[in-house]
Amino acid sequence: MASLNQGTLERVPLRVPGVHEQWAIAEVLGALDDKIAANAELIRIADELGSATFRSMLSESESLPLSAAARFINGKAFTKGASRTGRVVVRIAELNSGIGGSTVYSDIEVADDYLARPGDILFAWSGSLTLHRWFRSEAIINQHIFKVVPAARRPAWLVWNLIASKLDDFKATAADKATTMGHIQRHHLDELVEVPAREVVERHDAQMTALWSRALAAEQENLTLAATRDTLLPALMSGRLRVRDAERVVEGVA
Repeated sequence: MASLNQGTLERVPLRVPGVHEQWAIAEVLGALDDKIAANAELIRIADELGSATFRSMLSESESLPLSAAARFINGKAFTKGASRTGRVVVRIAELNSGIGGSTVYSDIEVADDYLARPGDILFAWSGSLTLHRWFRSEAIINQHIFKVVPAARRPAWLVWNLIASKLDDFKATAADKATTMGHIQRHHLDELVEVPAREVVERHDAQMTALWSRALAAEQENLTLAATRDTLLPALMSGRLRVRDAERVVEGVA
């Protein structure tokens, strides 16, 4: 059996684009990276503005249990018997780091309560205790993650900010747990939070919903931009795709 060694690799011919072509490739792909960076900044600003506006709304507020603002649906152990095809099974790793080589896929059919769709709020109640706006394709929610479904007349942006206002308290509670992985328990969701008065929420709803939707759209667009970049790079480096053709592709997405 032939072995792969340095001598073998040295004899493998490789196509290396000329310097001018390399610069042209970098310019095309750089346009995508610039757009991704601009979107990331837009997301940050939209979320920070939303948070600041929410805090200003608390001058007229009342105390209510967090659990009164939404349903908190706990995911299940859907990684068992995964088929490696179908939808992503969202674990805390996917929330924190995105889709990767260790991501699990499953074609199992599950109830709607256990599906995450773009715009859904996901709250990791164990380990990292982080809050996420899901922006990827429909996925299956694994254990240790709450799908948060806002109650009637409670917009998503409001519920998001209510949970965010309790995150530091929840993390402190989790840190006190004598376990290998800190977590909160369901009764902690009954703790009080300050909720803006109904008329204040209604007065700001259009603005806050617009910020929420714009950030979500930018997150989704970045998925398309990153996928386009990762597809173009090997095609351009191998010569299968010409720079001028790649420029037309970039114009269509950036």
